[in-house]
Amino acid sequence: MEMKLLTEHYHKDEFRRLDGYKKFGGYEVLKKALKMQPQQIIDEVKASGLRGRGGAGFPTGTKWGFLPKNNEPRYLLCNADEGEPGTYKDRLMMERAPHQLIEGMIIAGHATCSKKGYIYIRGEYNYIILIVEHALEEAYKAGLLGKNILGSGIDFDLDVYAGAGAYICGEETGMISSLEGKKGQPKLKPPFPAVQGYLRKPTIVNNVETLAAVVPILRDGAPAYKKIGTEKSPGTKLFSLSGNVVRPGNYEVPLGFPMKDLIYKLGGGLRPGRRLKAVIPGGSSAPVITAAEAESATLDYECLAQMGTMLGSGAVIAIDDSQCMVDMLAVLTHFYHHESCGQCTPCREGTGWLNKVVHSIVEGRGRLQDIDLLVKVADNMKGRTICALSDAAALPVLSFVTKFRDEFEFYVREGRSKVKGVSHAQVHH
Repeated sequence: MEMKLLTEHYHKDEFRRLDGYKKFGGYEVLKKALKMQPQQIIDEVKASGLRGRGGAGFPTGTKWGFLPKNNEPRYLLCNADEGEPGTYKDRLMMERAPHQLIEGMIIAGHATCSKKGYIYIRGEYNYIILIVEHALEEAYKAGLLGKNILGSGIDFDLDVYAGAGAYICGEETGMISSLEGKKGQPKLKPPFPAVQGYLRKPTIVNNVETLAAVVPILRDGAPAYKKIGTEKSPGTKLFSLSGNVVRPGNYEVPLGFPMKDLIYKLGGGLRPGRRLKAVIPGGSSAPVITAAEAESATLDYECLAQMGTMLGSGAVIAIDDSQCMVDMLAVLTHFYHHESCGQCTPCREGTGWLNKVVHSIVEGRGRLQDIDLLVKVADNMKGRTICALSDAAALPVLSFVTKFRDEFEFYVREGRSKVKGVSHAQVHH
């Protein structure tokens, strides 16, 4: 069932602190890594098949290999912004095992020849920031950070930077803008951050879970890691399960794990008398799938891509038959309209239109042609902007309307939800 490669000791309180972390083998992998050449570490991570755990699923070793061969200073950034609705696995990792992240970052810093790293944590994670800062203090005192780490001649400094709660700063170039003290707006690529990122220097941006996974990969070796999961999606992944399940929470399973086992076995299934209706498989920007699709889905990049959706950040939101898809879409469109940075017209205007049209249906003012209007607006928003927020807003709309069109038509005709009975308009008047 669960396979605890990263989370094995998360239930032990002492694992948060340096002495406790060391008791369970913490920083032993770092000692080994400091004796390796940077390219050896990159090759090992490449051979493991580790893919970015923040959402995009890009091969980590390949990304590290994009750094130009020059003598410019380079930076390693940990993306701990975790703004994707439904996602809370990075929070758990930093809360229960801050040193696991720090060890992974020092190793990644050595691999990428970076002397300086930042952990960019979302502003709402205030108590997490304190935990990570305390762990950094412990690491500095123990000679694990700073100059000449453990007498290896390798230097690496690490700082925490708190965001201010903007979803857009989870996008790597938006995060870099924020870190530079500018408005958190994404930048055009190319140049990619690996070539020109923070302060216009070569920069690697990885997610918390990606960096932590470097530790078991170097500890056990790439072949052992590659044996877990599937051919194209190796390793384990943390899934944040939420929605209408009996036991929501974070579960670490091998990639390729059946979605229905996550929901029914680990998550304890739905409340008595309820049936599964739909699942959002990878955070709110991933297109929704029906219960029938969820029954045969496996939790890996390939299977979900074939279904026209994505694994994303690994936030699985289970939706039962007591939920109204129109009401849920109203929540999502409001979120994306609110979080658009306004830089690109299709996103700034499109998210506003989607929000307006869905809300007009919910408020009993909808027309049947509005359903097609939603599709048209969403189609026009895809692939026309600097970052993917516009697509993140459009894709859920297209999937909700396509797969649950009857609920939208019923809402327009009857002025109320198909599953809930009472109309929004009646509640308000």
